[in-house]
Formats: sequence, structure tokens, C-alpha cells
Amino acid sequence: MAALYEGYTLCGLVPSQNRTNSGIQGIEAERDSDHVIITDAFRSVTLYKVSDQKPLGSWTVKQGSCLTCPAVYNAHTKEYVTVSDHKVIRIWKEDDVLLDKTFKATVSSDIWRVHCVAGGDPVVLFQRGAVRLLDTLLSDPQQIVEDFLAPDETIRWSTNIVAETQQFVIFATEKKGDNFLYLQKVEPKVLQRYRLESEDSSYFPLSFSASYRDELIHLLYLYPNGHVYQSVISVWSLGADEGSQTLSLPRNLLLALSVDEDKLNAASALLLDEAHVAVVGVPHPSAGTGKDFLCIWNINFQTLQAGKEIAGKIFGQLWCYSKKLFIPHGKTLSVIPYGCTKSSLASALGKLKQSTIEETRPLVSVPSWNNILHEDKTQPTRTQETRKLRTTRKSQLTPSLTVEQVLELIKTAPVEEVQKEVEGLFSRGDIQDLTQSVGQLASSLVSRSLADTAFYSSTTLAQLVQSQSLCHSMCPDLIQLALEKKDYFLCQLCLQFFPDIPEAVTCACLKAFISMPDSDAEKMNLEPDSLSFMETLTSREHGQVGLQNGFNSSASLEDHSDVTMTKEDEGDKKSPPPEQSCPVVLQKAVLLNEVLQTAYSDDLLLPHLKDLSSQHVLLFLQYLHFLYLKYSQEPQSHGYRSPSVTQIMDWVCLLLDAHFTVLVMTPEAKGLLLNLHSFIKSQVRLFSELGKVEGGLQELQHMKIKQDMGQYSIEVIELF
Repeated sequence: MAALYEGYTLCGLVPSQNRTNSGIQGIEAERDSDHVIITDAFRSVTLYKVSDQKPLGSWTVKQGSCLTCPAVYNAHTKEYVTVSDHKVIRIWKEDDVLLDKTFKATVSSDIWRVHCVAGGDPVVLFQRGAVRLLDTLLSDPQQIVEDFLAPDETIRWSTNIVAETQQFVIFATEKKGDNFLYLQKVEPKVLQRYRLESEDSSYFPLSFSASYRDELIHLLYLYPNGHVYQSVISVWSLGADEGSQTLSLPRNLLLALSVDEDKLNAASALLLDEAHVAVVGVPHPSAGTGKDFLCIWNINFQTLQAGKEIAGKIFGQLWCYSKKLFIPHGKTLSVIPYGCTKSSLASALGKLKQSTIEETRPLVSVPSWNNILHEDKTQPTRTQETRKLRTTRKSQLTPSLTVEQVLELIKTAPVEEVQKEVEGLFSRGDIQDLTQSVGQLASSLVSRSLADTAFYSSTTLAQLVQSQSLCHSMCPDLIQLALEKKDYFLCQLCLQFFPDIPEAVTCACLKAFISMPDSDAEKMNLEPDSLSFMETLTSREHGQVGLQNGFNSSASLEDHSDVTMTKEDEGDKKSPPPEQSCPVVLQKAVLLNEVLQTAYSDDLLLPHLKDLSSQHVLLFLQYLHFLYLKYSQEPQSHGYRSPSVTQIMDWVCLLLDAHFTVLVMTPEAKGLLLNLHSFIKSQVRLFSELGKVEGGLQELQHMKIKQDMGQYSIEVIELF
């Protein structure tokens, strides 16, 4: 089963004036799974950290030049490589500021692409079909490169694959309506040409996708009529004597997607794994016309697994890195995470048997339906059975309902019966596709609960969330339902287990938690370990008064150098600070801790934080101040699901950014702001001292170590 999760915007686009393309030439992976480099169709290359949705660097060629090749990242040298004006190779590092002042070399022939994949060296593909390793080409940039293609033959697509220790460059060409595929082994150089079978329309494929597994190259291509084909090529079948002949490339039809009367113009198909294909720009089977979708199809069973409507114009471009799909549409580039589980017919039907320890039992000579269904090795005699045992056996002989039957049951059955059947479903050992089953069950339960106010099964929903096979994208109304029902235990579980909660939902939870009356909060039953942590934290007495984690609570008033102190204040300064008490009840504090640990993006969270009232912001800041003081006084490993100091500081900054003007104008916030100012200054001092220590350690590391020290020596080291 496959699923598309909640997406987010990585950056804006500047499409061309005629709106025929997105303005992006290519997206390539960088140093790790969280960094990509994006080359626009004009003059710029930008490095992005995907999780932060922020650019880390950007490089632009001068006016009059243009980039003609997507930039790639060479992991061996930690350098970026691109091509401008078809013939100028440019190489630079991340700390370089101006692209025009970095290394560049002009070659003798036009370049089509530079390719570089993990585990391989950069290779250059020229427009006439020649292939060179980048290092070999740079040793003599003006070397003559051969022409492999006919004068009227044009490259339409290319990629680079590393198979074991060999590098291969694959590119597809078009010549007067005929389509060809070239497989080039880089070292030793072996080139093989294949002819692609033509469709009735004789159109060139809209998109290609290639992957390597099991010593085979799997090529996927989509035609304008919606047909998706796959061809398989063995990389070890290439021989030096085969390069002069053109071979026929067999193909298999994987999907025959339905299209409108008009042929597809902007669409793309991408192979995700051996069983799933992502398709964009093809009409959804059950949606109306005029809507664009991103879909994941299972090619083994010809089934649509997941679909997401995409707003704005689709340009037929799609990239995939680290379980994330990158799709430009309208004026934005979106990142959509996805998940694919291993598919089989047995798991699709819910009949795949799980291995257990009990399978070590000896085999019986005659099959028994009772043994197969219930794994009963022996059966007690009727005279040994009590009334209770007979009742138990009768319930065991009742066949368990399938997922489809339980889904139908949820629509009409009472809460108790639904809860019983869902528990029975989870106790079975033949439910393999748990992600699909949990998502369907949760959606059905939430839909009925929203339609029927008398129906609500908190225990069943909590069980589904705790299975860790559910996320917010699969059931987006679950948290809102829990808030309406004031089921804060379920809210806590969702905050713990859901990795994709939107910032608007996080703020809705925060507003509900902090505005809850204390009397209602004290009646709640929450996760025991998180309650135990808060009970321990609030019951601790002050330890020794000193500098802990860079902060001394007794000296906090000394930091207010810009505040005129009265005699009464000076008298208070000499007395020890009072014991800091938690401004909220324990149950409310536990729920606020869950909010602090939820993933978010600053830019998306700030607008929603502004909806909080000044009283709620003040109370939340007081609680954050309390947490920081407790952590500073007793720095040690904290309990289960406890927020870190960094998370506390980040939320303080977010709240101050969102409500600074209101807080400055609120008299009740004056003392709190002064206290926050003092511990922020202490953090600055702490990191300053840590920076000095780091500098000293670096100096020690860079010092030249004398090899012969003798039996006794005295050495004086001056760091500053």
C-alpha cells in the first residue's frame, strides 16, 4: 500500500511568460537526504535545506549568460558543477560567493548534461552522444570529441546509473519519428543502441525513469496516450562487438491510464520501487475534468493506491529523493512525502500468514480446519469442559470479520460492538497491510462520529493511533474531532505519534489546552509517564544556588541594568528568590509539553500564534519560564517526552515575535519580560564561553605535536 502525506512549499517559482514551463531545469540531491540543489531555467543555482524550507546559498551567472545544464553535486570533492552557454563548465564550492570568479573551462563541443550520482564520478554527455569523465575532460578541455549521433538525431532525455563498480550513461534520442535508446558504459567504453517500439501516434515518450536492481536496468516511459511501458536491460550483456548494431528493445505494458480525447501534453511517470509508480498530469479515474492530480499506482495489481489534487498548472515535471516527491505547479514548488509498503497478493487479500514461535509444533498427518483456524493441537473431551470453557470455545469458533465487514459495521453498529470487532481485528495475525486498514478504520470512525454526535469510541481511536500506522494526512479530521469531544488523552497520543501535524492544528491544540479550566484539567487521565515527569519536576526543591546551565536565578535582578531600582527593590535583591511554582496544573503542563515537542516551521507557525490572546500568551510564557528555571537549577537527563532547553527557547522566541507589541503594552507582562531578558542574556554568556572553549580546543588540535618529548619535559601552551 502507498500513501501521500501532507505536503509543504519549498520555494516559489518564476515561470516563463508563456507559462509553458515551470522555470526549473532540474533538481538534484546534495550532501544528504535533507539538501537539494535547484537550477532554474535562467541564471541561478540555489541550495535548499528541505526540512527548514530555506535557501542556504545561491549563485548566479552574469547578465548575458544562461545556465544550460542542471547543477550537480560531487560528493567526493564537495563541489558543484554546471554548464553555461552550452560550452563553459563551471565548478565552485559552497563558501564561494561570486560564480563568475570561480573555476571555469571552455570545451570544444556543446554539452547536453553533466551527471553525478552517489558512488560515482561526474560524467559529461555531449549533444552528439560522446561521454567523458569530468576529470578526463578537464585535463584537456579542447580535446576533440566524437559524434555518435546522426545530424538530424536529437537527445531528449538522459541519466546516469552506477551498477556495482561500473558507471552507465543512458540517453534517449529522436530521429524523424523514430525513437532510440543508448546505453554507454563509461569505463571501458562500450556503446549499445536500441530501437524503441513506436506507438500508433509515433510520439516521443513524455517522460523516462530508470533504476537499477538485481543486476538489471529497469526503464519506465510514459507515452502521450497514457500507456506506461517498462523495458529491462542486463548491464552485463554488453559486448564490445555489439556497438555497431541496433537491437530491438522489448517492452511490457504496465499501465494503460485513461486520458481525455486529447493526448497528454504535460505528464510524467516516476518509478518509486519495484511495485509502485508515481504519475502526475494524468486525469484521476474518479475525478472530474479540469483537475490535476498526483497519483501512486501499484503496477503489480493495476490499482490506484493514493491520490492528491494539485492546485495550479502542472508542467509535467516530477523528481523523487529520499521518500519525497518534488513537483512544480502554479507558482510554487511543493514537497510531498510518501510511503510505500511491500505489496503482495496475500497481503492485499489479508491472507499472508505471520510466522510465530508456535509454528515449531509438530505437523499433523491429517489437515484439520480447527487446527488451521485456531491452532488447537488437542481438544478436551466434552466431559472435561465446564460451562465457562464451552462459552469460550463457542466465541472462538465464531469467524472473525474482515476489514471490509468491520467498515460496514462501523456505519450502523453501536459503540460497544464496534470496539469489540476492531480489537478482534487487531488480534488477528493475518492482517499484513496494517497502514491501509488503520487509515480506513480511523476515517470511518471519525466520519460517523462527526455525523452522529451520540457515537464516539475513544478507546478504539486511541488503539488505532497507538498502532503507529496512522498519520494526520490519512485522517485529517481526527484531532479536530478529539478537540470537539474534549478527548485530550487522544490529542496527546496524536501529538506523540503523528509526524505531519500542520501548524494550524498545532496552534488549535495549544489554544484548547491553555484555555481549559483547571477544574476540567485535573479530571483528565493522561499518559502516566509524562504525568510522572511533571510530578517529579514540580516536587523538587531548589538545590545549591549557583551558576547552572549559564543561569543564576539569584542574580537575575542584577541583569536589569537599564531599570531604575527603588530602595524597596534593593532590599528585595538581598533576599533569596522565592520558590518558582508551576503556573498551570500538572495535566495542562503535560499537554503543553507535547505541543513544545511537535515539529513545525517558523514561517507557517507564526501567523497562527498571533490568534492567541494576550492572557494566554502571558500564561504560556510564564510556563516556559518555569520550565527553564527548573532545567537550569537541576541540569540532568529529563523524563519521558520532556521538552529540551532548545525547544523551550525556540518557543519563547516565537511567542515574543508574534506578540511583542502587545506584551510591551501589557503591564502584567513587565516583570516576566525582565526575567526572560535575564535568562536570554545568560544563554548568550554561556554560548560565548563555550565558543572560547571551542576555540581553545581547536588551537590544541591544530598545534604541531612534537614526536620526541624525551623522558621528562615541561611545556607551556598559550591559547590567547
